[in-house]
Amino acid sequence: MPKMKSKGAVKKRFRMSKTGKAISNRPSRGHMKAKNDAKRRRGLNTRLVLPPNWSRLISRLLGG
Repeated sequence: MPKMKSKGAVKKRFRMSKTGKAISNRPSRGHMKAKNDAKRRRGLNTRLVLPPNWSRLISRLLGG
């Protein structure tokens, strides 16, 4: 069997925590944030922890 290749697009966007959860940045962090209030802008700085079924998929795409 050939080796599994990890997906480059997934490597850029996700990482796995030590407990096996997939972590990503939140969407809508690029530009045009002036219309949001300060509470929403601060909330966009937090990481997004994906649910377990997505975590399994992401870990397989990362080659694990």
